[in-house]
Amino acid sequence: MIDSLNGEVLSVGLDHAVIECAGVGYRFLAGPPTLARLTRGDTTRVLTSMVAKDDGVTLYGFVDDVARTMFHKLQTVSGLGPKLALACLSVFEPAELAGLITAGDAAAIKRIQTIPGVGKKMAERMALELKDKIDGLYEPLEGKAPVAEAAPAGASLASEQVVEALVGLGFAEKTARPVVDVLVEENPSETSSALLRAALTQLGSK
Repeated sequence: MIDSLNGEVLSVGLDHAVIECAGVGYRFLAGPPTLARLTRGDTTRVLTSMVAKDDGVTLYGFVDDVARTMFHKLQTVSGLGPKLALACLSVFEPAELAGLITAGDAAAIKRIQTIPGVGKKMAERMALELKDKIDGLYEPLEGKAPVAEAAPAGASLASEQVVEALVGLGFAEKTARPVVDVLVEENPSETSSALLRAALTQLGSK
């Protein structure tokens, strides 16, 4: 099992990155909170979770053990797989999601439903099956590492990349595009990763 990767960052995409370790490039899927802290050419350590299925083996990357632990706990919920678990952590920080799950009230359930792919039944199932597993486990995260800066993409290209990433996460294009267009107009020099994170925050609060 591959527990972590430590090496040079070869590339960073909107939903994945590649790190070279001992001459081998390892591609892993990750959410905006992890990808935003990676910079091409830097030597970085990323924690990983390896998921093996009939169609192959996939690595998922995380910037810290809190996020990886939540990723594993989310998958203990009936019908909640790794891709949906990653979507959960793309919309909410682990501590924030844990708070919603432990609250388990109508307002919290409604907020959990903003995660693409999570309907009312899944949100209720998450609250029911995880409440006792994560109650009091996470504290609010402090002193977050600054978002790594990258060369700004062109506004049009950045917009299309972010919309494509959001659609891949399960948002409807007609819902995602207006949010992205406004963000790009207000922050024309912002990186694609930062725009994706901002879009997820806005879409998750609706």
